[in-house]
Amino acid sequence: MVVSLNRFFVFSVFLGLVSVVQANEAGPAQEQLHMKVQRICPVSGLELGAHGPPVKVVVGEHQQEVYLCCKACMERQIDPAHWATIHQNIATAQRICPVMKHPLPEKASWQIIKGRVVFVCCPPCLEKIAKNPDSHLKQIDDLYSESLVAAAGSDEE
Repeated sequence: MVVSLNRFFVFSVFLGLVSVVQANEAGPAQEQLHMKVQRICPVSGLELGAHGPPVKVVVGEHQQEVYLCCKACMERQIDPAHWATIHQNIATAQRICPVMKHPLPEKASWQIIKGRVVFVCCPPCLEKIAKNPDSHLKQIDDLYSESLVAAAGSDEE
């Protein structure tokens, strides 16, 4: 499944304007899951972990949490192509609207919810997520886990 991201994700952000996020209550297992889904650094395009432990930062006006491959990338600009790839990775791993349980359409609606990109099948679903974000974010984490397990299984074949 491919979800078209058009050009609405492509914008430039100087990482000097971001804040570094300290470890939160989400815990290391959840952060590891999010790093595996993101896969690459939005600055260098390198696989996360290629230069040591990834660094969690918050970027943009919507305060999206992302991971960089290293602290040196905090001083550089996000590459729009890598940014689009990260959003594609997230949409592919999520693959299903957490409200309606339907596959995401080609032009899925999205919003940043508690620092995370959440894709839905239609704008009304965003309103439903806003009423109970934690429950829906947990469902999305479960979808991520399922996608990673499926991808690992297909790699072994």
